[in-house]
Amino acid sequence: MLMRRRGGLVRMAATTAVVAGTAGAVSHHQQQKYQQQADNQAYEQQAAAQQQAEAAAPPPAAAPAVDPATAQLENLAQLHASGILTDEEFAAAKAKALGI
Repeated sequence: MLMRRRGGLVRMAATTAVVAGTAGAVSHHQQQKYQQQADNQAYEQQAAAQQQAEAAAPPPAAAPAVDPATAQLENLAQLHASGILTDEEFAAAKAKALGI
């Protein structure tokens, strides 16, 4: 009778070990699956946020078209204001720029 009992205990211990091992493997697989899903979701959220940021960013403003004569007059005015051009030189350069 003692032999029979030992065989039953060994069998029960082996069955318990197999069940525990299987449960551990399944648990590990599930954890990996959930982590991968979380990683994918985080990646998708980051990509969506980046797309929204790119869509919300206004296009760069185009530089206003500047007439060359106007730009030259502004440059002459700055030179005159800083004292580089005298009143006579400024008047002559301004007349030339305006075609007068």
